[in-house]
Amino acid sequence: MNILISNDDGYRAPGIVALYEAFKSLGHVEVVAPELNNSAKSNALTLNSPLYVHEGENGFRYVNGTPADCVHIALTGLLDFRPDLIISGINNGANMGDDTIYSGTVGAAMEGYLMGIPSIAFSQVDKGWAYVHDAAKRARALVDLLLRDGLIDVQRTDSTEQQQSPWLLNVNIPNLPINEQKGYKICRLGRRHPAEKVITQMNPRGETMYWIGAAGPAKDVSEGTDFFATQEGYTSVTPIQIDLTDHQAMSPWAEKLASSV
Repeated sequence: MNILISNDDGYRAPGIVALYEAFKSLGHVEVVAPELNNSAKSNALTLNSPLYVHEGENGFRYVNGTPADCVHIALTGLLDFRPDLIISGINNGANMGDDTIYSGTVGAAMEGYLMGIPSIAFSQVDKGWAYVHDAAKRARALVDLLLRDGLIDVQRTDSTEQQQSPWLLNVNIPNLPINEQKGYKICRLGRRHPAEKVITQMNPRGETMYWIGAAGPAKDVSEGTDFFATQEGYTSVTPIQIDLTDHQAMSPWAEKLASSV
């Protein structure tokens, strides 16, 4: 099996190291990740400056760019094989609800999905890396289940021809010992309240600096959401789609525009 691992916390982050250790026995595993922390970079690609790939002291390759840059470069020229699966994470903190719009962890997985490869974004609910190796075991167990059920088409050649319809999963794992974690729960995304107020400071030159405020607290934590599932000790699994079209609103908008002619 060929696996590509990336993240948004940087190639030295404990989360990506734990993922590699959990998956290296499954097949040929390559790591291509950002040089530095690139949280909240979403799907951004670097278009106005050159990108460089280097190999770190841990054997992982790193890029002076975004998570999406890493996956894009890996799939369009760096790797000499087409991965069967792309894994992103483990992120230092939750990517639930509205977080998925901003998340570099999800952005890396989404880039793989857009390239036609099944992809999974893994995050821990709380920051700090507590029980990160247990989270990696939980991630590996999920992939083992997907393999068992034939949801990952392991290719036997280096052909770039798409072998199956890709899918994208967003997974959040509680910071608990693995024997205290419950099972997997398929969930919809919850919602957060708006972000907190921007933080302002003065620099030594008397200029105002602005820092983006913290994410808002959870708003929709009702049963069936990722917030609810993880609070109950489950690992939340949310299938993600890319189509942002509001299909239900198309007819009303068409009527409004037609009446204005």
